[in-house]
Amino acid sequence: MKKRSKNPELATTKSRLDLKRRDFFALLGGGVAVYLSSRNPSELLALPLIQQREVPEDFNAFLTIYEDGTVICHVGKIEMGQGPITSLPQQVADELDVSIESIKMVMGDTATCSYDAGTWGSLTTREYSHYLRAACAEARAVLIQLAVEHLNISPENAKVKDGIVFDASKPEKKISYGWLTKGERIERSMDEKPKVKDHTEFYYVGQSLLRADSRLKVTGEAKYTADIPMEGRVYAKVLRPPSHHVKLKTVDFSEAEKMTGVEVIRDGDLIAVLHKLPDIAERALGTIKAEYTGDENEVDDQSIFSHLLTATGDIREREKAGDLEAGEAQADFIVESEFHDGYKAHAPIEPHAAMANWEGEKVTVWGSCQSPFGAQDQIAQELGMALEDVRVISPFVGGGFGGKIYHPQVMEVVKIARLVNKPVLLAYTREEEFFMDFFRSAAAIRIRSGITEKGLISLWDYKHYFFEARGSDTIYNVPNKLTTSYVARRGSPVQPLPTGAWRAPGANSNTFARESHIDIMAAKAEIDPVEFRLRNLADEKMIAVIEALKAKFGYTPAKGPSGRGIGMACGTDAGTWVAVMIAVKVDIETGNVQAIKAVVSQDMGMCVNPQGSIIQAEGCVTMGMGYALSEDIEFKGGDVISSNFDNYQLPLFSWTPEVIDTVILDRMDEPPQGGGEPAIICMGGALANAIFDACGARLHQMPMTPERVLAGIKLAKG
Repeated sequence: MKKRSKNPELATTKSRLDLKRRDFFALLGGGVAVYLSSRNPSELLALPLIQQREVPEDFNAFLTIYEDGTVICHVGKIEMGQGPITSLPQQVADELDVSIESIKMVMGDTATCSYDAGTWGSLTTREYSHYLRAACAEARAVLIQLAVEHLNISPENAKVKDGIVFDASKPEKKISYGWLTKGERIERSMDEKPKVKDHTEFYYVGQSLLRADSRLKVTGEAKYTADIPMEGRVYAKVLRPPSHHVKLKTVDFSEAEKMTGVEVIRDGDLIAVLHKLPDIAERALGTIKAEYTGDENEVDDQSIFSHLLTATGDIREREKAGDLEAGEAQADFIVESEFHDGYKAHAPIEPHAAMANWEGEKVTVWGSCQSPFGAQDQIAQELGMALEDVRVISPFVGGGFGGKIYHPQVMEVVKIARLVNKPVLLAYTREEEFFMDFFRSAAAIRIRSGITEKGLISLWDYKHYFFEARGSDTIYNVPNKLTTSYVARRGSPVQPLPTGAWRAPGANSNTFARESHIDIMAAKAEIDPVEFRLRNLADEKMIAVIEALKAKFGYTPAKGPSGRGIGMACGTDAGTWVAVMIAVKVDIETGNVQAIKAVVSQDMGMCVNPQGSIIQAEGCVTMGMGYALSEDIEFKGGDVISSNFDNYQLPLFSWTPEVIDTVILDRMDEPPQGGGEPAIICMGGALANAIFDACGARLHQMPMTPERVLAGIKLAKG
């Protein structure tokens, strides 16, 4: 295992943060990575990695065990509120046979942690933890082997408890992991890799444990990027263009240069002002006069959907089965719908921030980012550096939701700090956070389906236009189906704003469309919408999830609209089968929608920390209410008009249902799946269906604002 100082305590911040790898132990907050070098959507191309990297096979890369029994776990994942700081130690403790209290997490540090591409896609538990558990299983086997040799006991009699190996026949013969390792790397491995433990052997996995970072965050002790002190640091403010589709023509920063203590730097179009106080840097930025030129795209938040539906691109057929003409011939009813969904911002509590410090030809960066290794790759590539000369550390991250996969602030601050040769902190304002965001794509979907008189779906023709395909799968048992994706050609983007991952990207819009259309068909066939789903499902996992949902909610069948205000939606995401049922009240005078009760049902395989999974499901319900009911980016061309929470409405505490219940099906004998994203995909569809059930208004566009609800009520009344 890694050679370390024998003191496992947290490192003390020194002048210029001269933290050596052997000393740096901080309890820090950890697909395909795309590293972006431009804000122009036409230039958002993937940068090649400097070298092919993989999660290491050597268990020493994950673990250090000190003489006092402290286990340091080094993982490339970051902690941004989703809970691996608790769930990963649960798995480590069980595989190693140590107490969970003995485990300290070091996360998201490229100098000390095992490689990971990034924290996204609900992959921490369903993918990365398999590597971690395998490493722990091998480390345990090696340590037992060493203990057997030292104690001169029979391997069959060797047992482990709380990091102590002992002779089952003579318990007084014992030795600790810590004595065997003393914080050093172990130069031994197993020729035959041991199996990880069976679920029947778990002690910690499956328990509901409180978050390990709770006290730090509640007391304000948790350190985020902008909280990290550094001697001699200055604050940077960067000049931003008024639109995504313009180029800098002329700039005059002479007035800023006259201000005492202000420094102005320029690197091409990157122009920044610096001062030891952020408010003075901001004031200096306001004195800069700049002119821009460019051809503005005339698409706005009103015309975006017609733009998507008529744009030119490539056509790709997906999930094709049977014959659509045959399916139409079998149908007694044909149902056609079109659904729209506007751009959504990530709007994390913590805006993007980064601090950089150069020491000679080496740089250390603290960044609020979901991919520290991705940031390291990009810095090294763009600046022509060796990877070992670039260190990126992601402390606690205050929310990301996919938006901090992209780290423009890291590249900006690294370049600025190199030019001024002093530590620099760049923290985005809320307005910058909105402008610099990579939004969830606007979406347009068309569906044409057929139903037999027996309430069976015979035809499913699904088209989605220029946004992510995730969640576009049919899920229902349809013999004649076709999903068609309209995609932009390389270098010719259709979306007028920068777009990227957003907590189950694409699946929210696709599930909203599919599950709304399913309810439309159920109403057309005059069948209870839950029964209609079950009648058209062959997937036993989905059926079990829905049955558990019905039982927990206390659902009784009724044809829609029943006036009760109950809606549901279901789907699969991140390997998890999920269904959500929600009850709402709709004020027919104001169009206001108030959620009363929500139930989430999930088959997520082995559930490591039920409490953590419940918290994630509740977060999905709350966040999902925002994208479904209020969140919408207002823009014109490349000008992002939504700029803060006064004109971009996040869900409020008063919106949340009085009751949010979660059912996690017992599947401890199956591999673990994702829990951070699945429930959110259902919120748009469940709310749309609940609104319809309450008042007969069928909403085809998100967000379902009071104005749109009122328009839907008026249309329903004829």
